[in-house]
Amino acid sequence: MELSEVLSLRHAQRAYTGEKISRDQLEAILQAGELAPVALGKFENYHLTVIEDPEILNSIESATATLFHRHGGKMLYGAPTFVLVSAQGEQNADFSSAAIIAHNLALKAVDEGVGFCYIWGAVAAINQTPSVIAKLQLPDGFKPVCGVTLGQIETPYAEKDTDPKRIGITRL
Repeated sequence: MELSEVLSLRHAQRAYTGEKISRDQLEAILQAGELAPVALGKFENYHLTVIEDPEILNSIESATATLFHRHGGKMLYGAPTFVLVSAQGEQNADFSSAAIIAHNLALKAVDEGVGFCYIWGAVAAINQTPSVIAKLQLPDGFKPVCGVTLGQIETPYAEKDTDPKRIGITRL
C-alpha cells in the first residue's frame, strides 16, 4: 500500500473481533517500530513489550477501571494484543520518540489491514499499579510511556472524509 493511502485510511479502531493477528503481521508491525527514528539515535533507551497473555491483559483492564472509575468499559477495547512502548528517561525527547515508535506501529498495522488504537490511559494505570508492572518483566530503568492495541477488526478500513486543513498553519 502506498503511504498516501495508509495516511488516508488511518484511524484508531475500537471494535475488535477478538482474533489475534498472524505472526507474520505482528513481526512486520514490530519491524516498523524498530525502524522509527529516536532522539539521538539511542535505540537502547526504548523497549517494546508484546502482551498477548489474557491474564496480563485483564490485569491492565482492571487497573485501568480502578484508576478511571470505569467498571465494565474496556480501555483496551477487547484487542488480543497490546504492544507497550517503554522508555529509559522522562524527558520530552523520550516521550516523543516513544510516540513516534507507536505511530510507526500504527501505520504498519493499517498497511497490514490490522486494527490498532493508540493507548494512553491504560498506560497511566499500569504505571500506578506495581503488581501489573511486575508482570511485564520490563528491563531495569524502563517506564511504560504509550502503547498500541492490535487485532482483527469488525469493519475494514475505509477512506475518511476529513478536512485536509484541520490543523492551523502559520507561514512566516
